[in-house]
Amino acid sequence: MLFAIGTKVKFQHTDDEGVVKALLEGGMVSVYLPKYDMEIPTHTDDLFRAEDRQKHPVKAKVVEGKKETQEPTAPPVSVETQYTILKSLGIQLVFDPVESKHEVPEKYLLYLLNDTRYDVVFELKLFLNSRGPQTWNSQLKSVSYQKLGEFLYDDLNETPEFEVTCSWVTTEGLTPEAFKSLKIKPKSFFGNLRTAPFLNKPVHWYRLFEKPESTDAPSSEDLESYTKRNAKPIAKQSSNMLKGYHHVPDSNELAAFNPELDLHIEKLTDSWRKLTSGDILKIQLTHFESFIAKALHLGIERVFVIHGVGEGKLKDAIATKLMQNPQVNTFKNEFHPRYGWGATEVIF
Repeated sequence: MLFAIGTKVKFQHTDDEGVVKALLEGGMVSVYLPKYDMEIPTHTDDLFRAEDRQKHPVKAKVVEGKKETQEPTAPPVSVETQYTILKSLGIQLVFDPVESKHEVPEKYLLYLLNDTRYDVVFELKLFLNSRGPQTWNSQLKSVSYQKLGEFLYDDLNETPEFEVTCSWVTTEGLTPEAFKSLKIKPKSFFGNLRTAPFLNKPVHWYRLFEKPESTDAPSSEDLESYTKRNAKPIAKQSSNMLKGYHHVPDSNELAAFNPELDLHIEKLTDSWRKLTSGDILKIQLTHFESFIAKALHLGIERVFVIHGVGEGKLKDAIATKLMQNPQVNTFKNEFHPRYGWGATEVIF
């Protein structure tokens, strides 16, 4: 079904009503929900026009003489590429109810949602009266969600408490850990039902952390020009030399060194089509480590590493190695009009 901006819509499986604010890619739209003062992206198959309530009854199937609500199969959605969150809510903990044949919840699927443009490193612990804590440790990518496990309905009687720590992965590195303790009270739990981003269905919802304050500002200068202006090899002593690195670079070496490394595999080898993803990553990291070592050897003050966006595996591997290198002062994955988020600036 097609919707125009400004159309009043309702969700197929809830009574939530909103207004279409933007048309997104992949058959999705952004809907503003006045009840919650928030905008969420959702697939058009989950919506109908508010005035067409009588034209869209909930489909049902008969099972042994009993009517049951038929849940539609959710379409596969790559949340990183199909839409952008227009109003971020931060890190969210949601309980997705799973009903028994008697149409009452018997358990909940536990999800952690991140609708910001920052990756986050988290640790989440669940404490119950009758047993020890259950712990989850992971990194949650930007604009994505992760299923943690299951939470039983009876666990609501166990005085459940969550302890969560969170560090944002920003262009300046990891932020200091933020901490939150969340005690789940059954009365407020059942009253806290709303439509969640990504899942597009009613869940029990809690916001843990808001998005971090960012000082990053998009640059009007493309990365190539910025590189030429800022990364010209300098023969004077860099901060690395002041740390005890006394190599005096040759002027010819400095002139020949390119402070920008493109790690797209087709730039590194001609026979990349027959390589596995693991082999490709090894080749890219080998070139990266050699490049960083050469830059340090020459006393270069800053370089740029072009890794692309993709699934973020190469970017994460590079960030890990940079954080482990004591000669790296800082690194930034800033936005540039030409390369987007596909390049990291490294400052020694």
